[in-house]
Amino acid sequence: MLKSRLKTLLLAASVTLMAASLISFPQESFDASIRGLNMWWEIVFPSLLPFFIVSEMLIGFGVVRFIGVLLEPLMRPLFKVPGVGGFVWAMGMASGYPAGAKLTARLRQEKQLTKIEAERLVSFTNSSNPLFIFGAVSVGFFYNVQLGIILALAHYLGNISVGLIMRFYGKNEESLDKEKESKLSIRAAFSALHRTRIKDNRPIGKLLGDAVTSSIQTLLMIGGFIILFSVINKLLFHLHITAFLAQFIEIALGMLGMTEMLSMPFISGLFEITLGSQMTSQVQDATLMHQAIITSFILAFSGFSVQAQVASILAQTDIRFQPFFVARILHGFFAAFYTFILWKPVYVRFFESGQPSNALPVMEYLSTEGGRLADAHNTLITVGPLITILSLITYVLILGSRILTQK
Repeated sequence: MLKSRLKTLLLAASVTLMAASLISFPQESFDASIRGLNMWWEIVFPSLLPFFIVSEMLIGFGVVRFIGVLLEPLMRPLFKVPGVGGFVWAMGMASGYPAGAKLTARLRQEKQLTKIEAERLVSFTNSSNPLFIFGAVSVGFFYNVQLGIILALAHYLGNISVGLIMRFYGKNEESLDKEKESKLSIRAAFSALHRTRIKDNRPIGKLLGDAVTSSIQTLLMIGGFIILFSVINKLLFHLHITAFLAQFIEIALGMLGMTEMLSMPFISGLFEITLGSQMTSQVQDATLMHQAIITSFILAFSGFSVQAQVASILAQTDIRFQPFFVARILHGFFAAFYTFILWKPVYVRFFESGQPSNALPVMEYLSTEGGRLADAHNTLITVGPLITILSLITYVLILGSRILTQK
């Protein structure tokens, strides 16, 4: 009872403080809201919407079940999740947060995952997409496309490491008879695809409409969280709470041989990854390696803003949030560690003093691809708002037609 009352008091005090801060800093709050809104409608909405819609249709048509049967012999031994986890993993890396959580929740609702399997899967399938790592962070903030190679390698290697560790999660809660040998079978995969499509039994038009409305509803929720945490981050700065928390981080950074100036960007990055990455790139007293290490941690931890989005998505199922949160901390440390150990053999050797004559072709390829991703990111910022507006108009039309039909 006491714990419940303390929680009520804490929540009430937090909301009251936020309301008072909004009144005290109206212009700063407005500017932060605009910044969050611009980020959502220029980048997040247009980049995630196609993946969400296509994913919903792939699930409805049974293609995900087909992929799951084929990938079962790979995903089960490595990560102790069904083969459909391979689809979620790939889509999560391609589209970015919080696509992995949305797809995991969707498959859990379809009962293609057990509760423990879903909690394992969501822990390592939420990641930043290459477009953001190369376009926004490497080029937009650091003006260094080669840095994106280190950040991407560390980020995705960290994801794999988290997945390998999380395979041991929930062993006591999992039924022992669940484990069984699975062999690659094209025939079984096609059979599963057909059964899933027949079971769904929605016309193509209805399936497409449901995919659009579900995806846009999720993206509207994501937009609300982005704007909210953009404002919270700004208010914490003006209330000097960020500076207070940074004092404790300064001690840890000093022990690691890093400049104390990275403490403020680190705290900001714990709340919102874009602002934290941008502030880290602007610290002049830090070496590029130290900036990359801090940025890798921020990208992997994914910020409380993304974590709140994931928590909201998982709340629609019985998937617990705590394993995801622990996995984000692990991912942060893994990504920072991989950045440190890969810095000299990869970045210093191939990029720091210009492109050497003995550079590996793969490094040249990755550098070229990073530049293309950066160009794609800039293009997305230009056409993104138009895509967002047209999509919202389509959503309103579909919703309106369904309301009129019901009447």
